[in-house]
Amino acid sequence: MTGVPLAEIEVGTHTTVEFLGLTFNIDTIISTVIVGIVVILLGFFLRSQVTSKAVPGRIQLFWETLVGAIQGQVEQLMGVSVAPYTVPLGVALFLFILFCNWIELIPTQHHLPAPTADANTTWALALLVIIWVHVASIRRNGAGRYFGHYAKPLVGLLPLNVVEELVKPVSLSLRLFGNIFAGGIMISIIGLLPGAVLWLPHGLWTLFDLFVGVIQAVIFTLLTITYFSLQLAPGEGH
Repeated sequence: MTGVPLAEIEVGTHTTVEFLGLTFNIDTIISTVIVGIVVILLGFFLRSQVTSKAVPGRIQLFWETLVGAIQGQVEQLMGVSVAPYTVPLGVALFLFILFCNWIELIPTQHHLPAPTADANTTWALALLVIIWVHVASIRRNGAGRYFGHYAKPLVGLLPLNVVEELVKPVSLSLRLFGNIFAGGIMISIIGLLPGAVLWLPHGLWTLFDLFVGVIQAVIFTLLTITYFSLQLAPGEGH
């Protein structure tokens, strides 16, 4: 997985720095910055490869497939015209989370942890999405209609509707964090196996980890689109 022996990887342990009374996980920050730079550079690279030819290249085909899939989900749930910004948001979230999940698989001299295995990262992503959802809902529906829909279909359901909204960022963040963190634990456990047999479970788990990374990126993106549709879709149903 990395240039660091698997048995030496400590899951949940971070290199920290104290500043103004706050603790910063430096290794997570470094991994996140690297992923952010990679996603930005990938965007520019894909833009340079776009062509009007009848047969697009593999890179352009991948990009068009990804954008088309997310655009199709947005159209199905609420219509792209309702919130066109959800398409680029979904693409950005998918690529960012995917590379966050995969970065720990890159062989390096110093272990780069998956930022999504740090609850701070997943909380930040979840809060970004949920706050954006509610701000967009207020701007589209108006404050009166926004706050009023929490009392529907019955006023007595107001507490339950509020709790449901409060739970969304928790479930969104912990689902992603839990799956990626568990992957790191499995890698550290596999590292305890004898070297003679280590290659087989390590190789199999690496493939499975790649698959899980894709699935979790897809789930987070789909849930993001769903949350937007629940608040912004035309009609009274939420």
